[in-house]
Formats: sequence, structure tokens, C-alpha cells
Amino acid sequence: MRHAITHLSDEELERHARRRAGARMGWYIHALVFLVVNAMLAALSFSSGRQWAIYPALGWGLGLLLHGVGVWFALGGGGLQERLVAEERERLQRQRQGGR
Repeated sequence: MRHAITHLSDEELERHARRRAGARMGWYIHALVFLVVNAMLAALSFSSGRQWAIYPALGWGLGLLLHGVGVWFALGGGGLQERLVAEERERLQRQRQGGR
């Protein structure tokens, strides 16, 4: 990946950093929705006397895990949108300059 980064202009580097930071932000949103919805499902499940909420939580949790693997391991690192953009920009600039 480093060799592909070295030829990017500042504008391309910024666009690339924003895309990667956006992918991480998408995972944060996915995780938040997962927690809220599954908390409500758990409350419904316990009030009904049967503990069925574990099944959607496990299925969706697997999806969240795979989403996280795609985002975090493919991109590395992570915070809020602007902090992520700044981190990506710095990382990509270091790679472009040949450093780590």
C-alpha cells in the first residue's frame, strides 16, 4: 500500500484520508445502533419470559464483527470524524514521504 500512496497529490491524499475516516465512522454508527436495538430487544425478551434476544444479537454481532474486521484491520487505527481524518492524513503523508 505504501507504494500506491507515494504518488498521491495533497488533494488525493485528503480524499483518501476522508474516505478511510468515513469508513471508521460508519463502524461506530453501526456499533451504536447495534447496542441500542439489542438493548431494546433484550428488554422485550426478558419481559416476555423467554430469552430469544440472544439470537438476533449473535447474528447481528457477527455482521458487526466482520464489518469491524474490514474497517479496522484493513485500515488500521481509529475517534471522531475530524480526528480520524487528521490521523489518516498524517499517516498517509508519512507513507508518501517514505517513513512509517
